[in-house]
Amino acid sequence: MSPVEIILGIVILVLSVILVACVLMQSGKDKRLSGSIAGGAETFFGKTKGKSTDKLFSRLTTILSFIFVAIMIVMYILIAKAY
Repeated sequence: MSPVEIILGIVILVLSVILVACVLMQSGKDKRLSGSIAGGAETFFGKTKGKSTDKLFSRLTTILSFIFVAIMIVMYILIAKAY
């Protein structure tokens, strides 16, 4: 394995952990399950802060997922060229 593949592998691992955390922190449409996981952001931050944090996590999830997919495509191309 080349150093580039190792670095990209580490970046993918870190991004996947951050993506899971961002998805779990969102309240979602059905607030029964995710509210218990996230700890009820609306009660802690107030009504408007809860909505703004949901918006932030939604945007962050979208951006990170695009970056994740782009890095996975690059990794696939690098590994395909190596073999």
